[in-house]
Amino acid sequence: MDRRHSMYQWLRDNPFKVDTVVMIGLLLLLGPVYLVAGRPELFLLSCSLVVPLAWRRTRPVEAAAVMTVICLIQWALGIEPVAGQIAVPLIIYAVSAYGPAWASKSVLILGMVGGIMLTTRTFSGSAETGVLGLTIGSLYTVLIWMLVLFSWTLGDLTRVRRLQLQALQDRARRLEIEHRQERSLAAADERSHIAREMHDIVAHSLSVIITQADGGRYAAAVEPAAATKALETIAATGRTSLAEMRRLLGVLRSDDAATTRPLPGLNDLDELFLGMRAAGLPLQFSLRGQARRPLPAGAELTAYRFFQEGLTNVLKHAGPDARAEASMTWSAKGLELEIHDDGRGAGADPPQSPGNGLRGMGERVALYDGTLAAGPASGGGFTVSALIPYTEA
Repeated sequence: MDRRHSMYQWLRDNPFKVDTVVMIGLLLLLGPVYLVAGRPELFLLSCSLVVPLAWRRTRPVEAAAVMTVICLIQWALGIEPVAGQIAVPLIIYAVSAYGPAWASKSVLILGMVGGIMLTTRTFSGSAETGVLGLTIGSLYTVLIWMLVLFSWTLGDLTRVRRLQLQALQDRARRLEIEHRQERSLAAADERSHIAREMHDIVAHSLSVIITQADGGRYAAAVEPAAATKALETIAATGRTSLAEMRRLLGVLRSDDAATTRPLPGLNDLDELFLGMRAAGLPLQFSLRGQARRPLPAGAELTAYRFFQEGLTNVLKHAGPDARAEASMTWSAKGLELEIHDDGRGAGADPPQSPGNGLRGMGERVALYDGTLAAGPASGGGFTVSALIPYTEA
């Protein structure tokens, strides 16, 4: 089956070679007859009609033009039809199948007119006259027309099939390109999602660990119990982060062993706040209003990551003895989130390079048609607020 397909593919990809072989075969079949009969002029005429068939698919218009000129010369000189005349219906088929539309219509008209011209010349010098001669001539013309119409119709059907196959191939190629683009976009979106999750987990956990490690180092000499508590917090934070990292990386696994632990949501905020307080951040939280409708799991994850990233930034950048206030308000528009601290603000201790925290928070909120605002507070400190509407619920 593969060999047959390869042979068919080669025949389709090499039309000139195939047509040249067919042309040579016709020459060998038709030419020697006239040489044996001692009619070299008819041999040359027959060969001149057959030779253009080598270009019937690669240059169908030029081949048809050459053959038309030869037929007109033959008609003008009154030379009788030869065996090479079989090339005429073949070239009509080729132009109809592989030539432009105007050439296809032209060869059809020329074939019809040529049938009348041939009949007229053939029966003008014939002994048959009157009604009988007219009847025979008309029948001869009709037969030629049927041959021309058959060749042209077969070529036109071949053209339609070829165009349909080409359209299907183009459509398959476009679908393949679109599929590759969709896979690339999906992969980029997944990479962005994983990057946000990795940042939220690693930045929060490392900030808590660094803060506790610094505090424990200074407290070890004065208050060993505080150092022990700091080490316990570091261990607990490390275990939680390790579990979160395994859960996140488990999504990338293709086997059934990947964990299906649910993503954190609003119900996990208490645990998050306890961890922040244990890390040494004085924190007050207030909840106002009630939800008009539940938010999807993705929106709850966005709210959780908002508080996680915002409080981590307070822990990292607000300075010593900074206090934080977090609030969550259910309004008519959606869920309003806010974090305010009384620390050093955005002007102190600027980062060496742009961070991904606020940008990641903005991307998460934007996924649910929300808005994010961040900047120094009027009375000092820094404020980050976000609104997650009900549109995705």
